[in-house]
Amino acid sequence: MKHLDDKVAAITGAGSGIGRALALHLAGEGCRLALSDVDGAGLAETERLLEGRARAVSTAVVDVADESAVLAWADAVVTDHGRANLVFNNAGVALSGTVAALTTEDYRWIMGVNFWGVVHGTKAFLPHLERSGSGHVVNISSVFGLTAQPLMSGYNASKYAVRGFTESLRQDLELTGSCVSATCVHPGGIKTNIARSARVDDSVAGATGKPSEAATREFEKSFITSPARAAEVIVDGVRTNRRRVLIGPDARVLDAMGRIAPAGYQRLVTAVVRSRGRR
Repeated sequence: MKHLDDKVAAITGAGSGIGRALALHLAGEGCRLALSDVDGAGLAETERLLEGRARAVSTAVVDVADESAVLAWADAVVTDHGRANLVFNNAGVALSGTVAALTTEDYRWIMGVNFWGVVHGTKAFLPHLERSGSGHVVNISSVFGLTAQPLMSGYNASKYAVRGFTESLRQDLELTGSCVSATCVHPGGIKTNIARSARVDDSVAGATGKPSEAATREFEKSFITSPARAAEVIVDGVRTNRRRVLIGPDARVLDAMGRIAPAGYQRLVTAVVRSRGRR
């Protein structure tokens, strides 16, 4: 899909961060946009920013963990825009805590959004993409879908799952001769509000259930790539039909570490996290 002009792009998690940046970037490419987010206020702000910039925009408040809601949204997109050519399964949440401290409900929550949200979006839109004659599924994993770190077992599990699902999907589509393709995206540290909106267990955060402002600022120092740059790299990956897209130098470094020293990198990351905890 080298030309995006007049294509219909559906984006989840469009109320902030990478999702909003994708909407703005794709508007500049001439796309018609179907946007969703669980945050109605953030979605309305994205819509406001798109005024006069996009061919057409529709919005819907959707919880991607709710399969029936995603299916209904996909049908509404086709009703509103006549077709769907691209879906960006971008919505995601974060969770931090030790495995011993996190509950099974915590794991169900993060998998419901990060993994099942991707499955729901893919399954809901895939028939519509097939009917369009040329489609693309873009699923947002993470650098933590390539390497793991302590205190992030739920997030790592969800993002590894997205990676496996998307890589298998791509092979399915090739095997069946589909007109649809798929790309898995692994962003490094992107300057979004995901750290501040994360669900954090008391084992990490203390009695408040949230990390301190100082701890949050320290973690956010690793967010080195802007959402706008992330959107640019993702769209370029669609144009060139790449299987995997890495965003940011940190993503490339961690990917290399995981390949070169799949056991050794774990010791290094644990040592770094331990040293930060002593500050």
